Amino acid sequence: MDFFSILSEDRIKKAYKDGEFNNLPGYGKPLPFDDLSSVPENVRMAYRIMKNAGFTDEENQMKKEMLTIEDLIKQCEDQEEKKALQKKLNEKMIRFNSMMSKRRQNTNSSLFKNYEEKINNKLF
Repeated sequence: MDFFSILSEDRIKKAYKDGEFNNLPGYGKPLPFDDLSSVPENVRMAYRIMKNAGFTDEENQMKKEMLTIEDLIKQCEDQEEKKALQKKLNEKMIRFNSMMSKRRQNTNSSLFKNYEEKINNKLF
């Protein structure tokens, strides 16, 4: 064991003896089941940390999809296909913004600002 492991173990034991864990929510109850069997073992800890911080696979996947669609729009030469891709991007942005606002996170991402600017240009 390294120094930091020993130090943290000592602090946990001291806190337990002092009763600092007695009034925690869920004390004495089993932990909720968190199925991470589909996540590779070597990245489970990082996955759990990101999940606890509010980042999810769905959010990351949606960001990747939006960036891919933006790249396709830049490369596209057919106007009809470009319009269809833009519509798809707008739908993804709305869904992403909705997902973020449900988590009460800031939705002023550059992607949403870009979309918001386009709507304002159409309205005014």
